[in-house]
Amino acid sequence: MVDLTQVMDDEVFMAFASYATIILSKMMLMSTATAFYRLTRKVFANPEDCVAFGKGENAKKYLRTDDRVERVRRAHLNDLENIIPFLGIGLLYSLSGPDPSTAILHFRLFVGARIYHTIAYLTPLPQPNRALSFFVGYGVTLSMAYRLLKSKLYL
Repeated sequence: MVDLTQVMDDEVFMAFASYATIILSKMMLMSTATAFYRLTRKVFANPEDCVAFGKGENAKKYLRTDDRVERVRRAHLNDLENIIPFLGIGLLYSLSGPDPSTAILHFRLFVGARIYHTIAYLTPLPQPNRALSFFVGYGVTLSMAYRLLKSKLYL
């Protein structure tokens, strides 16, 4: 049986927990950003959300799409598609006993790439900024998966 005090003393696991907390907090902020843009631009997806701004036909004008709101939503969706695999693979990788400096480099690169991806998406910066940051983060997750499969799992 695994002793949790050993896990909590493990440098790699604690680094993973720290970087996972940072990236999950960033992902949570994307919900706040979406709400901010929806409210400031008065753009809503559901009729019940428009009640504060009007009733009946008057409220329908707020049921629309907006480029800024959609951009934030797409960035948030991209976070969900990339951060969840990182969390699962990163957790297994961190528990597999990797070299601490290599593991921490993986975690830092992923978090940096995702933060830069969000900046590139929301600013918006010209391509290939967003694409490169996406592929760096994706490559980090693939690298951890490869190292995990190669060294610890039985195939």
